[in-house]
Amino acid sequence: MTRFQFTIHATAGAARTGIISMQRGEIRTPAFMPVGTAATVKAMKPESVRATGADIILGNTYHLMLRPSAERVARLGGLHQFMKWDRPILTDSGGYQVMSLAELTKRTEEGVAFQSHLDGARHLITPERSTEIQRLLDSDIVMAFDELVPTTSSEKVQLEAMERSMRWAKRSREAFLSGGEHAERAAQFGIQQGALDEKLRKRSADDLIDIGFDGYAIGGLAVGEGQEAMFGVLDFAPGQLPADRPRYLMGVGKPDDIVGAVARGVDMFDCVLPTRSGRTGQAFTADGPINIRNARFAEDQGPLDAECACPTCTSYCRAYVHHLVRSGEILGAMLMTEHNLSFYQRLMQDMRDAIRESRFASHAAAFLDRYRQGKKAA
Repeated sequence: MTRFQFTIHATAGAARTGIISMQRGEIRTPAFMPVGTAATVKAMKPESVRATGADIILGNTYHLMLRPSAERVARLGGLHQFMKWDRPILTDSGGYQVMSLAELTKRTEEGVAFQSHLDGARHLITPERSTEIQRLLDSDIVMAFDELVPTTSSEKVQLEAMERSMRWAKRSREAFLSGGEHAERAAQFGIQQGALDEKLRKRSADDLIDIGFDGYAIGGLAVGEGQEAMFGVLDFAPGQLPADRPRYLMGVGKPDDIVGAVARGVDMFDCVLPTRSGRTGQAFTADGPINIRNARFAEDQGPLDAECACPTCTSYCRAYVHHLVRSGEILGAMLMTEHNLSFYQRLMQDMRDAIRESRFASHAAAFLDRYRQGKKAA
């Protein structure tokens, strides 16, 4: 069976659509990966996530290493068996969470020592340990361990972090390739760093290509720099990476972020936004997001989104969902999350269709105009 193969079926400018083939199934690109941080996409059963159209989900190395532990998941048959998801899973390296969530972190060439945000226990995560955790989880797409620094950091800090990330990428690759049977059926992506600097990112890309990975991620964005600055990087960063490998923009994002990134050559995305927003009362629609908690929806008998065919929109009215969310009922979070994930998967399918049918530019322009007009009117 195919270990990993990326086939591009059509292009429209820099935008591409294709298929990633792996042993646990195919991933249609452009692809959005719902985030299953702790072996669950919050408020959703795995079969419900699949029903939205998701081909792949993301699991989190940092959270799973702390609870219930990668070793326990391995003893229980691996992450797929543990959470009853039989399709591909990508696991991040834990680097972002170590930097953003952990207490008292200390970075050295060896790795990052940190104190757990759960119980204060001390841990050390290195490129080798990150790769081992992902192997124990039986990840299908393993991410190299990297160092993330704010885009506002000094040039010296950005350079040092990028260079260290490339040394860690080499160690991550060596650890992955020595992983025996797992390496024979899984894939590994390297992560480009370099903040907003085109020359740093080119150096990073060249180093990663020399190491050799199955796919490449664009890291260090969606960390507060704003859409204009992010798009400025995406105007050059995807083109610095191999055209015949998937390009994954980590942690992105809002619907208009995703459409703009696809137009610039990105193939894969993940973000907590649709699930987190669902739990807090924000629903995504083609006319921009709406806050279902608003009083104006208290007696609205229409669906969340008249153009959506998800079970939430075809079965429940805005007034009922408004009541559930305002009352703090668990069902409210479930229905809102189901809709948001369905919206995101429909967004991806519509772009795949538009690229294949040579109408992506007009489709993207129409979507962005309508979505942004709706945001202004909200």
